[in-house]
Amino acid sequence: MSTIDIGVIILFSILVFVCGLSFSKSGKNMKSYFAAGGGLPWWMSGLSLFMSFFSAGTFVVWGAIAYSSGWVAVTIQWTMCIAGIIIAFFIAPKWQKTKALTAAEYITSRLGYKTQKVYTYLFLVISIFTTGTYLYPVAKIVEVSTNIPISTSIIFLGVIILIYTAVGGLWAVIVTDILQFVVLTAAVLIVVPLALDKVGGIDGFISKAPDNYFNLVNAEYSWEFMVAFGLYNLFFIAGHWGYIQRYTSVSSPKEAKKVGLVFAGLYTLSPVIWMLPPMIYKVLNPELGALADEGAYLLICKEVLPIGMLGLMLGGMVFATSSSVNTTLNISAGVFTNDIYKHLNPNTSDSKLVKIGKTTTIVLGIITIIIALLVPMMGGIVSVVLTLAALTGGAMFLPPLWSLFSKQQTGKSVIVVTITSLAINLFFKFVSPELFDISLSRANEMILGVSGPILLLAIYEIYAKAKNLEPTQYNQYIEKLAAKPISNDTEDSKSQNLKGVKVIGIGVLCTGLIILGLTFFSETQSIIINAIGSLVLFGGAFIVYKSSKTKS
Repeated sequence: MSTIDIGVIILFSILVFVCGLSFSKSGKNMKSYFAAGGGLPWWMSGLSLFMSFFSAGTFVVWGAIAYSSGWVAVTIQWTMCIAGIIIAFFIAPKWQKTKALTAAEYITSRLGYKTQKVYTYLFLVISIFTTGTYLYPVAKIVEVSTNIPISTSIIFLGVIILIYTAVGGLWAVIVTDILQFVVLTAAVLIVVPLALDKVGGIDGFISKAPDNYFNLVNAEYSWEFMVAFGLYNLFFIAGHWGYIQRYTSVSSPKEAKKVGLVFAGLYTLSPVIWMLPPMIYKVLNPELGALADEGAYLLICKEVLPIGMLGLMLGGMVFATSSSVNTTLNISAGVFTNDIYKHLNPNTSDSKLVKIGKTTTIVLGIITIIIALLVPMMGGIVSVVLTLAALTGGAMFLPPLWSLFSKQQTGKSVIVVTITSLAINLFFKFVSPELFDISLSRANEMILGVSGPILLLAIYEIYAKAKNLEPTQYNQYIEKLAAKPISNDTEDSKSQNLKGVKVIGIGVLCTGLIILGLTFFSETQSIIINAIGSLVLFGGAFIVYKSSKTKS
């Protein structure tokens, strides 16, 4: 990697870091720190939801599958589009109507504090592992590009991410998410045509690709897997506490619906564009081995991008992939502060709670770094991510989600379903292969993970209705919801929104300047770089202009 590329990475890292730190004084209270004031614009929340989910596996996990299995990686991600549509019309508005700051707060009101305690501890344990799996791909990208040892990258990047997340709260997460979206969209629009040119265009790519490379499914990722994984995505995107934050941080159910539609729309188009580079690299270099395919995305970027653009692409990949890290750190700290510490110390002031939240973010960040260092010992990132999905997705997130629509479910019923489902999943993953030599395929593992909780919840629904059980907990929840005061922070929320839009505009404008500056170092591809850079520059300038005009 050239000195110019390294300089661009440093410059972009400083830009992201400064944008995140610019919200250091915005976290005056719990709502502003953990929910961005509760009036976040729908397009910001939708883009942030997309980046938080999209970035966790796109470059390393799905990039590895795209390289090895081809179009199957696109099919897998299209299941997320379908999930987004269902969430937009039926689930996101429901979450917004709960008036809860966090999912744990909803569980307390609807299912009781004892139930919330169990879910909170489970969530914190699971989120620490999942956040570690998000940090690992970030470091993998750096390792492939710079040859810096992966352990060094994990520690260095983990510290940077936890600092700006701890200081800036949800606003830091949202704004840096959107900035990364712009950078990566610009970069991939440069990568794809250059990569296709390397293999003789679209016709050359199709003719040289391996047999069955454009099949929608294959033996490992079958239609059964797609259906099960689609259901898992539905439960995960609709029920994961970090993503629920995106639905509850907007001002109305209508805005929450738009958040889901933004997510679905982006997942309709983006998988096709984003999965092409590692697929094209298969034609250029078909010999990558086992875990080496995790670096396919970066290798194609190194192959085709002109000087400087590789640094920008790498910087965007690093911070975009880290989006899932800071999202999970922020919501985990919010859950601990709002739903554990505050419950034990109800008279704690808002300013003290914000300090507790920042300290918790740092502690969880350190644990995340340790988990990320252990990922290679667990069989690689693809195995870890899909195993975590199968084991915990349906069991953890479906039961509370089901209670949004059911009068019958109680705290006891959802806890029994979650614990039973987790026990069954763990048995078939770790016990039955050793004791009975019975191992589930990846598809069956995923099917069991999502069908088990559905079956158990449905059985209880039938039982409760057959016994004519009185929905006491649900009725109490409705009474508490009706009595809950409506927040009156509209002016503060508008002020934060204006600042957020302005910071985004400045960040996008600076990114456009960086891209345009790189045309001076490119000998062959200056036209496409200049066109994309100009587009980004004028987009940023327009956002800054509109935000200033609104303020005046």
